[in-house]
Amino acid sequence: MTEESLLFNAMSLSADLVQDLRRMNPWWEKHPMAVLPKTRRHLVAAIKRRLDAKLAPIVVVRGPRQIGKTISQLQVLQDLLDKGVAPQRILRVQSDELQELSKLSEPILRIVDWYETSILGCTLNEAARKGEPAYLFLDEVQNLKNWAPQLKHLVDNSTTQILVTGSSALRIELGRDSLAGRISTIEAGVLSLTEIGQFHGLDVGKPYLADNGIEVLGKLDFWKGLAEYGVKVPGRDAAFKWFSDRGGYPLVHQRATEAWSLLADQLNETVIKRVIQHDLRLGDRGRKRDAPLLEEVFRLACRYAGQTPGLNVFVQEAKNTLDANIGSQRIRQYLRFLGDTLLLRLIEPLEIRLRRKRGNAKICLADHGLRSSWLQEVVPIATADLERDGHLSDLAGHIVESVVGSTLSTISSLDLAHLPARHGEPEIDFILTVGTKRIPLEVKYQKTIDPIRDIAGLQVFMDKKVNNAPFGLLITQRDGVVSRDPRIVQIPLSSLMLLR
Repeated sequence: MTEESLLFNAMSLSADLVQDLRRMNPWWEKHPMAVLPKTRRHLVAAIKRRLDAKLAPIVVVRGPRQIGKTISQLQVLQDLLDKGVAPQRILRVQSDELQELSKLSEPILRIVDWYETSILGCTLNEAARKGEPAYLFLDEVQNLKNWAPQLKHLVDNSTTQILVTGSSALRIELGRDSLAGRISTIEAGVLSLTEIGQFHGLDVGKPYLADNGIEVLGKLDFWKGLAEYGVKVPGRDAAFKWFSDRGGYPLVHQRATEAWSLLADQLNETVIKRVIQHDLRLGDRGRKRDAPLLEEVFRLACRYAGQTPGLNVFVQEAKNTLDANIGSQRIRQYLRFLGDTLLLRLIEPLEIRLRRKRGNAKICLADHGLRSSWLQEVVPIATADLERDGHLSDLAGHIVESVVGSTLSTISSLDLAHLPARHGEPEIDFILTVGTKRIPLEVKYQKTIDPIRDIAGLQVFMDKKVNNAPFGLLITQRDGVVSRDPRIVQIPLSSLMLLR
């Protein structure tokens, strides 16, 4: 066999995989893409800013399933084609469940080898030197074995720009460790209030927090400005009502005329059951996987959203429901698995001066709409609805705490924790760490605010010099709450959600 034929065989792929790739990249043959939604998430602009800035060769977008990562990726790709980028300069690989990919030991590198030879017509470096660099789009990259070392090898030896998406926090995080200095990460959550406004034709403006760092979060004037800005946004309350009723998944706002019961079934099928039936199956080989237990753990997470129940509570309730001997270690593993899929965030207790952490993680769901769909229990958080259903106020308060945690968790590079009650000091719902500053945040989602009692915890925390807390935040139900302490900024939840 000649040297040329050996090289050809090394770069060739199976006929089935080639056909799959051509179907995923119809622009190579001048065929149209699938029809894309006209409404765009802010995620699209954030991706484009990072690709244009070229701060890192790899842009990573991570977030739970069905929030629009793939659609956003395709919209970015369509924009490249529309502005004249040659179709052959764009490769997209949907790596979710393609059996042919699993047969390759280094799937990313082998596909790129084939792409250079069969589509691009030159190496990635040759294309870049001609001023025509290639773009590589990899969707759900965590499903490819050894994906991070392959990307590291690729960007260390080739000039290209790569956009990858993933719905596994742990596997993406492990990859990020080996790709240090080579990636820029975007945290993607469900729709923000400004995006929900777009879906419903409401004037909600742009996100108040610019996509250029989190330093402003450590400034008192920024939060005062947000509180003042929120009052002036015309469509804020209407958008918040939509969020209260349906949550933030794109599906439920794209199908705004459909009944919630139908949409709830679809959320259960495409988000929750997809994680339980598919992602659990892709876990570590040899580990016993128990789908009914995972369903029960997620049900309990929904029940205790916004709270810190502890493993023993989960163990006892799971034992009672499933009539099985279940230990805390398995519950811990399954909670971490759900956190890995980004269906929920586990907000850990704050550790100060290297003290051992005390207390349990706070459970914050990716979206309260998942709670409504899985438990078949709708709990409103809009003010007018709560006034009508006053008996749900306490439960709504917990859900709001979950919403706050989920919202803040999607701000890239923001360190978020909670502070359990300890040594006679009150608990603090959330602590935002910005540089050397710690900003305490309390949620008081009730009809009236006690100007003394409801800010006491914030004051105790701020008064301790070791905390370096120049101000605190009080998240309320309504505008117009006034504190006697000028260090405390009161912001209704509807205005806080204008950050994103």
